[in-house]
Amino acid sequence: MNSIASNLPFSETLKYTQLAQKLREQGKDIVSLTAGEPDFDTPQPVVEAAITALREGFTRYTASSGILPLRQAIASDLNQRTGLGYSPEEIVVSNGGKHALFNIFYTLLSEGDEVVVFTPDWVSYVPQIRICRGSPVLVSTEIENGFLPDPDRFRRHLNAKTKAVIVNSPNNPTGAVYPKDLLKELATIALEHDLWVISDEIYATMVYEGSHVSIAQFDGMKNRTALINGFSKSHAMTGWRCGYSAAPIEISEQVGKVQSHLTSNINSITQKAALKALEVDNHEMVQTFQARRDFVGQKLSELGIRHGTANGAFYFFMDFRPYLHSFTNDDQMATHLLEEYGIGLVPGSAFHAPGFMRMSFAASDQQLTQGIEKLRRFVFRYSLAEE
Repeated sequence: MNSIASNLPFSETLKYTQLAQKLREQGKDIVSLTAGEPDFDTPQPVVEAAITALREGFTRYTASSGILPLRQAIASDLNQRTGLGYSPEEIVVSNGGKHALFNIFYTLLSEGDEVVVFTPDWVSYVPQIRICRGSPVLVSTEIENGFLPDPDRFRRHLNAKTKAVIVNSPNNPTGAVYPKDLLKELATIALEHDLWVISDEIYATMVYEGSHVSIAQFDGMKNRTALINGFSKSHAMTGWRCGYSAAPIEISEQVGKVQSHLTSNINSITQKAALKALEVDNHEMVQTFQARRDFVGQKLSELGIRHGTANGAFYFFMDFRPYLHSFTNDDQMATHLLEEYGIGLVPGSAFHAPGFMRMSFAASDQQLTQGIEKLRRFVFRYSLAEE
């Protein structure tokens, strides 16, 4: 058996989502705030576009990198938001953002190449780097600094083997949005050390304070940045599986070649749906998430739970280290929270930040209210235990 595959962990977010579903099926009162998935339905115009594609028989193979109208529309959308002048040839449409990331890692990395990953980090970065025979280098961030990378700490982890760095803003799991000045400093370091930047911008449209800035927008960065985005979060299309990479043509050509052997094209009907999604405004959904962010943030503060600011995405990353004394580790604590208190959270160890918990506020107001009440009971019980 392949040693890399056998040593890969199962996704912790899926693990706790599935456990919550199992307990719910047993009749238990469960509020699952684990999955990074909008609770909205896919917008009706997007659904109708897919139905039309089916009725018109658009069910055959397409170009492996995606149909030209979709790549043109993605490039146009990116150019409107960044002003960077992407061409359709620089776009490859993939089976979700996760697939786009894998394609980029596989194309860029040779065996032993190091990739800097700022932690807490999304659960699939490190496994994907290892699958592609790279070496992840974890560089921690701190809640005291809003989970923002420290450029000096970043520099200290660079060496001749460093090939790339991952920038994820807005961030999963912390909700941090990297300020423009910080991104500029990270860009300067990348230029000085001839690094590739893999910029995961899947939550780019979900920024509640200020505006989103791509690291590719700084001088000299477009030609060394692989930008990753998709439709799962922005248009509630997680199950449709449509993401994309935007990278220099010489990289995108290789990505398209790799994908042609792995999956051919992505689902043809999904491509037509995604094309329509680019015409659909998600402003109301983002406003709803912001209202939920404000509500949950206030309640967590009232409970005395320390957390990140969640200026983007739809997560709170909460410091549960004060309650860890009663448990072996945060995995046991997360299981206890789910089985005994009926609330599903993802332990911070899944994101290389043991003792923290990630809460998704991509849930209804009713679920969030119930979840906060379940958390209140837990905090009251284990605050007493500490005393």
